Amino acid sequence: MRLASLLGYCIGTVLLLQNCSSEQTNQAASAAPRFFEVNSFLSDAVPPIQTDLRYFTANNFIGERIDGYNADKILVTLDTALALAAIQIELADKGMGLKVFDAYRPQQAVDHFARWAADLNDVANKQQYYPNVDKAELFEQGYIADRSGHSRGSTVDLTLIDSETGEELDMGSPWDFFDPISWPTSIEVSLPQKTNREILREIMLRRGFVPLMEEWWHFTLEDEPHPETYFDFPIN
Repeated sequence: MRLASLLGYCIGTVLLLQNCSSEQTNQAASAAPRFFEVNSFLSDAVPPIQTDLRYFTANNFIGERIDGYNADKILVTLDTALALAAIQIELADKGMGLKVFDAYRPQQAVDHFARWAADLNDVANKQQYYPNVDKAELFEQGYIADRSGHSRGSTVDLTLIDSETGEELDMGSPWDFFDPISWPTSIEVSLPQKTNREILREIMLRRGFVPLMEEWWHFTLEDEPHPETYFDFPIN
């Protein structure tokens, strides 16, 4: 399925999903919108978007499952899901695909991050995730915040994969590596690594996403539907 047929497919999928009960919205706060899993709008003819929701596991910088991540689901707003579907289809023609690490993040998860950052004695995962940054400076340097665009539902953390092997392309630093080398403008990465970052950045920009200065993997839909709302319903 190519981009020309994406709209018709998506309209049908939206109608189908809207006729289904949503466990997410039933358990959400009253202000919670309807969010969708990232693969909702891909047909069988398109390779599914890979996901690796590490906040649902202990494989993350805190070392435990994060509050609010009660299921292995990557959720986004409708507009974001449609944009990612278009990107995945375009990448498939180039032998690549997307791998998403995180998207919607409940405010309670952001609060979990903040509590961890305030405990300066907990540095168990420093060597793996922030070896060159003092934990006391994670807030100041923008790696941890009291609020996150992820809670608005239109921000994604992702990378590129080789669609034949399923392996991640080398971006010069891993996801969630708190260090200047993870900045998109870093000159510490090699030319092939920088090229991979530019491929990701270019296609995300072209599809309406805005990057973050401190993280090559972080993009927010520019015309996000909930620009002022930070949701807190859990992922169930």
